[in-house]
Amino acid sequence: MTAPAPLQAALNDLLGDARLVAEPLPGTDLRLWLIDAANMDRAFSPEETRRILEEPPYWSFCWASGLVLARWLAERPEWVRGKRVLDFGAGSGVAAIAAAKAGAVEVVACDLDPLALAACQANAALNKVELRYSQDFFGEADRFDLIIVADVLYDRANLPLLDHFLSRGREALVADSRVRDFAHPLYRRLDVLDACTWPDLAEPAEFRHVSLYHAARS
Repeated sequence: MTAPAPLQAALNDLLGDARLVAEPLPGTDLRLWLIDAANMDRAFSPEETRRILEEPPYWSFCWASGLVLARWLAERPEWVRGKRVLDFGAGSGVAAIAAAKAGAVEVVACDLDPLALAACQANAALNKVELRYSQDFFGEADRFDLIIVADVLYDRANLPLLDHFLSRGREALVADSRVRDFAHPLYRRLDVLDACTWPDLAEPAEFRHVSLYHAARS
């Protein structure tokens, strides 16, 4: 199976010998186009490091929080079945795809990065589901039943978004492994689950403990 040419070209611009492979995700029935784990077993040149830091290819990994959210929805399809769902900061699209497979009537993958949306589209095709796509969360109408969010709070500047999620959806489900002092009056923790980023980046153990938070409009 050949990787989508635009995504492969974008990855090669960052890492000349990197390959995308259709990788099965542990604990799921999903596959994603992800960077080949073999590409992570070598030292990066200073120029490669600079490019990765300037334009990180988030979409070429399945981050731990996204994997946890995808598993959660697969095991509890009542969260999305028959509902309109928006995946904020969709990245690879793993959570959006899981929502679609679990029976959501509509799923919008939303991300600022055009390459992320291209990855979402390629991964949706790989998993034989249909998604819609958006680059502008605030341009979307307040019409969603659920906003799903994974791995966007790594930058604390994004914490105010917790309020905005409920401006476009009746409920929000947030997966995060980075914020240790998560405290918001509208969000309650549902569970803490273990997962690792795929391919495995050998991240610190603390980043493998993913918390799920839920909020609903009153």
